[in-house]
Amino acid sequence: MGAETVQFFEHDGFKLGYREEGQGEPVLLVHGFASSSQVNWLSPGWFRTLAEAGYRVIAIDDRGHGHSDKSYELADYTPEKMADDATALLDHLGIGRAHVMGYSMGARIAAFMALRVPDRVHTLVFGGLGIGMVTGAGHWEPVREALLAEDAAAIDNPRGQMFRKFADNTKSDRRALAACVIASKKELTEDEVRRINQPALVAVGERDDIAGAPQPLVALLPQGEALVIPGRDHMLSVGDKVYKKAVVEFLQRHPFNPS
Repeated sequence: MGAETVQFFEHDGFKLGYREEGQGEPVLLVHGFASSSQVNWLSPGWFRTLAEAGYRVIAIDDRGHGHSDKSYELADYTPEKMADDATALLDHLGIGRAHVMGYSMGARIAAFMALRVPDRVHTLVFGGLGIGMVTGAGHWEPVREALLAEDAAAIDNPRGQMFRKFADNTKSDRRALAACVIASKKELTEDEVRRINQPALVAVGERDDIAGAPQPLVALLPQGEALVIPGRDHMLSVGDKVYKKAVVEFLQRHPFNPS
C-alpha cells in the first residue's frame, strides 16, 4: 500500500489512522494542530522526498484529527497521551526505533515521546517549534474561541482567524480541535529539554511568529542544531525545499548503524 491509503490501528480507546510508504530506516511523522497526515506530509511532498531518499515513511493522524477518532474531552489531548499513540503505532508496525519528525504541536509530541521512550527515538526533527516548546507559544484561548464561534466573520483575533480558516479549509471537527488546542500546549521545562539526548534538528521559519526562535532551544539540547527557513512563516515552512533538503541531510548524517 502507498501513502494514499489510510490504514488503522487502535490505542487507548481510539481508532487512529496512519499512512506509510517506502523502505529503509523508519521515519515517523507527527503533524501539527488542526492538520493531518494528508495536509502536513502527503500533499507537501514529504512522503515522496523521504521515500526517494531511502526511508520507510510513516505518518499518524493524531487523535482528534484527520481520519482518527475525535473526542471533546480536554483530558484526551495531553501531549503525553498523543506521544503514547505514536509509540503504539511503532508497536503496531513492529518497529523498535525510528527517526521522529514533528511539526508544531507534532514537535511537542515528539519531544514528549523522546522523554517517555528514549530508546525508541533515534533522531528528532522539531519543525515549526523553537523555544516556544519551553516558554509557550502565545495565547491559545482566542484560538479556542474562534474555533467555537458560530460566525467566522465575527472573529477579530488574527491567530484565531488564521486557525479557524485553516480548520474550515481542512474540514476539521472544530469542537475536537477546541479541546485539543488547550490541553496539547503543555510546556517542557529546561531540564526536560536537556534530557533529550538524541541528535535533534530544530527548523523554524524566518517569519514564524508562533514557534519561538530555534537557537535558544538548540542551546538546551545536548545534540541540537538550528535551521532558519528563509522567508517562511509558520504555515509556509511545512513544504519548503530548504527544509526538506536539510532534513534529508540530517537523517543521512545520523544513520542507525554508522559505518
